[in-house]
Amino acid sequence: MDWTNLLFLAQEAAAQQAANQDRPWYINYIPMVLIALLAYFMLFLPEKKKQEALKKLQGVKETDRVITTGGIYGVVTNIQRDAGRVTLRVDDATGTKIKVSLAAIAQILGDDDNSGKDKAKD
Repeated sequence: MDWTNLLFLAQEAAAQQAANQDRPWYINYIPMVLIALLAYFMLFLPEKKKQEALKKLQGVKETDRVITTGGIYGVVTNIQRDAGRVTLRVDDATGTKIKVSLAAIAQILGDDDNSGKDKAKD
């Protein structure tokens, strides 16, 4: 490598540095802000949603109508919080009950206080 190439490279680096000084100061912080937003949406937001779902599961009570992750509709008849199990009545005619994990509850539909009124309508 000879001296003319080094001189050319030095002049090019100086020109790039001068061009970089012409842009506003906040342009340098845009990548950091984008990384922070990406971290929020990929790390913190899912954890927050998971905590809200866990809080909702802690609010399950007897006579709640629920749907399990397997798609089974039922009414909560017994809750064993220490064991993490819930007993669901899945058929009113025969009184069929199943035990599922508390974590298997996908959605809480509401109370089943009017179950006797529904039978009278049928």
